[in-house]
Amino acid sequence: MSDTQPENLPATSAAGDAQTPAAEVVDQRQGMFGVRGTGDTSGFGGLRRQVALPGGTPKPYGSWFDGATERLEGLVGDGAIEKVVVDRNELTLHIARERLVEVCKHLRDDEALRFEFCSGVSGVHYPNETDRELHAVYHLLSLTHNRRIRLEVSVPDADPHIPSIVSVYPANDWHERETWDFFGIIFDGHPALTRIQMPDDWPGHPQRKDYPLGGIDVEYKGAVIPPPDTRRSYN
Repeated sequence: MSDTQPENLPATSAAGDAQTPAAEVVDQRQGMFGVRGTGDTSGFGGLRRQVALPGGTPKPYGSWFDGATERLEGLVGDGAIEKVVVDRNELTLHIARERLVEVCKHLRDDEALRFEFCSGVSGVHYPNETDRELHAVYHLLSLTHNRRIRLEVSVPDADPHIPSIVSVYPANDWHERETWDFFGIIFDGHPALTRIQMPDDWPGHPQRKDYPLGGIDVEYKGAVIPPPDTRRSYN
């Protein structure tokens, strides 16, 4: 492994994929499983690793990617597509949030694109990626052309609003609720944005990186097991 290659990206390829020096390092992590200080008896506390995201890919992208992106760019114009990433032979388009619904309509309706199905949206939290801490990731499938594409929208933690695409892909209804429930991304225009797995009065969003590891005490027939981050230490 070279000194400059982030460890969670594959080696640089000649194809110009996103695994290049343009990769964006968004965090430097230490340890695993929340281990801190001398209470660590596993050795994981000494781990150091970069968190790097693939950078933008220059044209040509290869395969059907060039034709699809050029078609979409012709339909939506400038400013909608912030970045194109080709990594591991997969196409990801980073979309400006205010243009998301428009982009989805073209992807669904245009004859050359025809991405008729969105299999859902999931959230990602990068707390040290300033002004882009929260990411929403959408996976689209073209049944007509047998193609897959990924859309990604990034928003700041201080303004976690993204337009809902339920009007374009109705099956995204519960997926947006789940992403709100676990990550706190607010999907504006959703018909009923309520929690879907956690209780309605649950504080916080439990899949965010800054959420306490322990959760709540677990009780079994009168015995209480404390959360992991409050259990005994070995120091």
